[in-house]
Amino acid sequence: MLRADLCLDFVNTRYWRGQAEPTETLNTPEDFAGWLAGLGGPRPARPPARREFERALELREMLHRLFDAEAQDKVPGARDLEALNQALAVAPARTALRRERGGAYGWNVDTRAGTALALLAPVLWSAGDLLAGARLDRVRRCANPECGWIFLDDSRAGKRRWCSMQACGNRAKARRHYHKVRKG
Repeated sequence: MLRADLCLDFVNTRYWRGQAEPTETLNTPEDFAGWLAGLGGPRPARPPARREFERALELREMLHRLFDAEAQDKVPGARDLEALNQALAVAPARTALRRERGGAYGWNVDTRAGTALALLAPVLWSAGDLLAGARLDRVRRCANPECGWIFLDDSRAGKRRWCSMQACGNRAKARRHYHKVRKG
């Protein structure tokens, strides 16, 4: 089943964007192939070529700019929206479903081409669905300026500030406590 925030998972393969040296998890085409395999779909027959890997990273950065702008209630760049539309136009179409484990259904993706657009089709579909859907107003950027993680706020009140309480939320609480104790 295509998760609404799959595109954000891809965007967040580069994190701590607010630091001088962001953390990159996709350093090689093999890393990218491993990330794709983790999606549960068919594993590419071979890692993508270097140029296709670089194209995938370009697409990731374009998606980051689009969703980061939306998370800040800014208008995304027209070039980025056009780039997404171009990628969607040449990505494999959603034409056939397959039954998955647990009774869910997922889209078949023809990954034989090995191109970044073929491999990233579910990510691109997710981005288009999220941008055009009713949950776009729930896209957030972590309140930790060093983090930069983009996430879909599924909290009941819709006021989540942190990428997760285990990471940035706890850091913020610890920092507040430290300053409170230090002053007191």
